[in-house]
Amino acid sequence: MLITAGVDVGSTQTKAVLIDDSRAIRASAIIDTGGHISKAAERVFDEVLSTGGLCRKDVSCVVGTGYGRFKVQFGDIQITEISCHAKGAVFLFPGTRTVIDMGGQDAKGIRVGLNGEVDDFVMNDKCAAGTGRFLSNASETLNLTLDAVGELSLRAERPVRLSTVCSVFVESDIMAYLAQGKKVEDILAGVNSAIAARTIALVRRVGIVPEVTFTGGVSRNIGMIRALETKLGMPLNVSPQSQLVGALGAALWAMEHAESAVRS
Repeated sequence: MLITAGVDVGSTQTKAVLIDDSRAIRASAIIDTGGHISKAAERVFDEVLSTGGLCRKDVSCVVGTGYGRFKVQFGDIQITEISCHAKGAVFLFPGTRTVIDMGGQDAKGIRVGLNGEVDDFVMNDKCAAGTGRFLSNASETLNLTLDAVGELSLRAERPVRLSTVCSVFVESDIMAYLAQGKKVEDILAGVNSAIAARTIALVRRVGIVPEVTFTGGVSRNIGMIRALETKLGMPLNVSPQSQLVGALGAALWAMEHAESAVRS
């Protein structure tokens, strides 16, 4: 049996996935990236091996992806997160034609072809607006955990309108609304709506074609899912493995490489 791995080194979290040659996920792991990218890659790989009950010699191929992919020093191949997210999204949802990925410090829109290839993509990596960092700043200002933001925002009755989606000024906006007596849930719904509007404007640059699959850490926020669906006017594909899509796609690329090596 062939076993391959994908290691996705993101700005906030580092993920790893092991799959076998039936394309079943054998194990996965997520850790905080921290300040030492190479060490984060090593730690998450050791953790996923331990979870899967395997040793390094059991893994035929490792693909590194994410912004820190070249720091996966034990990797056999490095592949961009764009290609890996497309591969992983189409594996989970074969009808995927558009991928919206929202991570810790960037957002991406990927248009996918009929065979799962990347037709076009756009990325917001110069500004934290519309990313997990923006949500994190908002939640910290409101003294909430990120996990609480999504559910609480669904209770909103009168969502506020944010004047900016700049992560630097979001605190002042939120404090002003709190001073006006606005409810926390209405503020959170406004935050989600503002991010959703900015993200959709970004993704429209490559064209939004159904089916749309939502990936990345922000996909855990049910409030963001609902905000995107409302503005798009269509449902999103969201998997329990959505946060792992980049690592999963990397593992799938690794499997194709390993199988090709065996055949040759």
